[in-house]
Amino acid sequence: MVEDGQIKTTVSPFAIREGEIKTFDGKDGYVSINQIIHKINLGHISDVHFKILDLVNEFEFLTSRQIYQMLIYKGVDIKSQDKLNTKLDQLVKTKILTRYYFTSEEGKGIYRVYCMEKMGKYLLNSKEVECKWQPTDNTKPVALMKKRLAGNQVIVAYMRKSKNFSNYKVRTTITAKMNGKTFKGHGEVTIAKGGKSLSLIFESVRREEDWEEKFVERMRLYKDFLENFVPFDSGYEARPQLIFVCEDDKHMVETFKEIVKAGLEMEKIKVYFTTDLKQNAESLDKSLTEFTKNETTGKFAAKNVEFKILE
Repeated sequence: MVEDGQIKTTVSPFAIREGEIKTFDGKDGYVSINQIIHKINLGHISDVHFKILDLVNEFEFLTSRQIYQMLIYKGVDIKSQDKLNTKLDQLVKTKILTRYYFTSEEGKGIYRVYCMEKMGKYLLNSKEVECKWQPTDNTKPVALMKKRLAGNQVIVAYMRKSKNFSNYKVRTTITAKMNGKTFKGHGEVTIAKGGKSLSLIFESVRREEDWEEKFVERMRLYKDFLENFVPFDSGYEARPQLIFVCEDDKHMVETFKEIVKAGLEMEKIKVYFTTDLKQNAESLDKSLTEFTKNETTGKFAAKNVEFKILE
């Protein structure tokens, strides 16, 4: 597998492309549960297959690269990316998982996205593993899938590269206090050092249709939650750190401008920005950006933030 530092692309694989659609790449037809049970009895579907299934159930949408990196982190002996791809093919052919790829005017996407299928839910339920998947989950639009993939990639990066990584949540449930609305972030990582911990909430921003309006609506909810925060709101002992995950450096600036235009800056509460490709760096301690205001000129400037706890 190509290491993160060897990836030379300048465009995130999770960026939105004009006219992009998702294309089914799973298996058509019928597979019975008895056929699957027979394969399990023969050992053709093993514990490793179930570990893959557990990950897809937890993270909703994953690329094969993300699955491979998580399995390695969790100590699963998967041998190689090619071996994993063979197992993924087996899970797709038995309709335990299914997959999609993205197509645009630029051509076919370079990766496949794996998600649950009904046979996978049956198997997890038989092992008393909670699975809330339903068929309509796989009808989600490209933008929502890519937001989830970008959020999952941040979790993978912190899991693998931050020595102070403690734990993670895939779907962060937050309640905007004054609004009373509950919403979900795109990922959360907790880092801990010297007996202290900090929760990082990641919000993936994509250049989807009308993204500016959608982002401002989400920002209002975050502002409500963070400015009115008291200990143990939404289960947090201390106020979490909000980080926006953008498609590229230009998109970070565009996103910040939307905050300023809507008058949604937060006093005395720092908000950081990052991009998909910054997660490929060997160290994450310089992956965050902050926009600061020059009180004399009134202009904002972007600067990298050195976050030592992320080392």
